[in-house]
Amino acid sequence: MDDIALRDLAEERLRALAGPEAVLREDQWTAIHTLVAQRRRALVVQRTGWGKSAVYFIATALLRQLGEGPTVIVSPLLALMRNQIDAAARAGVHAVTINSANTDEWDAVQEQVAAGEVDVLLVSPERLNNPDFRDAVLPSLTASAGMLVVDEAHCISDWGHDFRPDYRRLRTLLTELPVGVPVLATTATANDRVVHDVTEQLGLGAEEGTLVLRGPLDRDSLRLSVAVLPTAEARLGWLAEQLDRLPGSGIIYTLTVAAADDIAAFLASRGFAVAAYSGKTEPAERERAEEDLLNNRVKALVATSALGMGFDKPDLGFVVHVGAPSSPIAYYQQIGRAGRGVERAEVVLLPGHEDRDIWAYFASLAFPAEAVVRQVLAALDGAGRPLSTAALEPMVELSRGRLEVVLKVLDVDGAVRRVRGGWESTGRPWEYDGERYARIAQARKAEQQVMIKYLRTSECRMKFLQDQLDDPSSHECGRCDNCTGERVSVEVSEVAAEAARERLLRPGVDVAPRKMWPTGMAAIGVPLSGKIGAGEVAATGRALGRLTDIGWGNRLRDLLGDAPDREIPDDVFAACVKVLSAWGWDERPVGVVTVGSRRRPALVGSFGQKIAAIGRLPLLGQVWLGESTHRANSAQRLAGLVRSGEVPDLSGVDGPVLLVDDHVDTGWTMTVAARMLRKEGVPAVLPFALAVTN
Repeated sequence: MDDIALRDLAEERLRALAGPEAVLREDQWTAIHTLVAQRRRALVVQRTGWGKSAVYFIATALLRQLGEGPTVIVSPLLALMRNQIDAAARAGVHAVTINSANTDEWDAVQEQVAAGEVDVLLVSPERLNNPDFRDAVLPSLTASAGMLVVDEAHCISDWGHDFRPDYRRLRTLLTELPVGVPVLATTATANDRVVHDVTEQLGLGAEEGTLVLRGPLDRDSLRLSVAVLPTAEARLGWLAEQLDRLPGSGIIYTLTVAAADDIAAFLASRGFAVAAYSGKTEPAERERAEEDLLNNRVKALVATSALGMGFDKPDLGFVVHVGAPSSPIAYYQQIGRAGRGVERAEVVLLPGHEDRDIWAYFASLAFPAEAVVRQVLAALDGAGRPLSTAALEPMVELSRGRLEVVLKVLDVDGAVRRVRGGWESTGRPWEYDGERYARIAQARKAEQQVMIKYLRTSECRMKFLQDQLDDPSSHECGRCDNCTGERVSVEVSEVAAEAARERLLRPGVDVAPRKMWPTGMAAIGVPLSGKIGAGEVAATGRALGRLTDIGWGNRLRDLLGDAPDREIPDDVFAACVKVLSAWGWDERPVGVVTVGSRRRPALVGSFGQKIAAIGRLPLLGQVWLGESTHRANSAQRLAGLVRSGEVPDLSGVDGPVLLVDDHVDTGWTMTVAARMLRKEGVPAVLPFALAVTN
């Protein structure tokens, strides 16, 4: 087939996909021609909404027409997969997916692929190392594939804003592809360093003649602004007064789950149709929220970064950030959701004083020190059998989430292997690349400083972001607040600010009790397992607020951080009294017990004393627990707590007691202390703390 005929077919497929007036961009045609006619590899870096998916769906259709096998698309998000399956159908391409949400369909999907009935198979990167998929499906799929697509390819790079260890397995997959199978990698958010790293990681740079297409990142519809407001209640008050004035429907991004929940609740109380959206949102609820936004049934989704890659709404009218992301690349990726199919979209950033604290918290979750990683390897080496993540967790000083990341990195590096039943050591030597991890940490800090400069710059904001992404077409946009001199109003009425203040400073969150002991405690000498007994468990407790709250969070972080130990401040205690008065317990407590504190004895002691005094209750004493030096995960934390302990004399106590502490993190301190009190005959224990971690 000559190039003219090939382009005619490509244009025909595009019209089916995007409408009768659609015409291929020259770079789209260049990419399609490179993949279909030349069977080469390509990296396409283009802004969100440019039409990267059109490239691979049209290329797939043409390759299938030429008799080639199915395209395999590695894609990171379920939302992206749902959108792409619908888009593929419009282009006459039959797409199916294998992911964690449709396990009951895997066998049927695999049969369709084997029978040649599927044009596109979308898989999540995690599937690549699922033992069944890796060993039973992937070899034949690799041998018969007509094209491989790596979507959101910046995820493979340590320097990208959304690094995922599973993406690194793609390099192995690429080395196993037959000669002549075209490969396409796409992303909207990559600077020069990320582009170089992606080509190295995927081996794209190793093949002579690899095509790299980079387009301009500016979008004519976006109006970028920054509005600096003094307090969290001012920012929420601003939202309440400005939301109706923002065009269409949009996204309000937050840095934490707690902030998304709080802001959504506040806006809903002010009569707005909004919904919270985060990594903790149930999958069915997420899908419903996405559909509501797509169909303009809500004014906004209040979302964390969980609503990011792959969400496609051309008429999204605004993106507002309550809190600044820590990376200009991440920020550009999120604002790129707006303005694809409208003439004007508003992009407003409302930075907060707490942003740097939140950045520091997420930075603390970076790849752990070598000694901790060696613990993981030693535990697997000594087991002599596969260990599940749950069974491995008690043996190492890592939380479950960080342990899973370490295992994935070690797997990619060849030191461990995922098998049926968990993980096993391969016995291969492994070197800790401390220099690389240090460089990454330094790069993250540099990105944070760039975001601070973005807030303060008097230059064009779009040009500032383009420069950070090494866009060669960087230029002044003429539309942002700095270019036009048109500033977003920062005036907030006292009525709106007071309503926000009342909502944010409304005290009290539930503290759910632990109901199950961690798995594998026997392996570290602690004979606790299964369900916590009905006669040992705590009742549902209360706390003044969460450390991640945008209301009480700042005050509580100051009090519980590195500040000197002190008695409980009057304003904090007054709010605690409100929590107590609204508790609504079935039976009034008959006394107060405090958790003995080695770090904050004045704070916890005065907290208990004042509660006892205002409630006219006896202060019954302190519970002292074993000192835990390992706080990295539930099992290690619990092991230190239960190995010793001391309770006050509780003879004669015939009702519930309030168990008071400064904060609840993993929940095991309250759990163990409550168990000790219950074993002494206390009929019910009501935990009460100043703060919960999240």
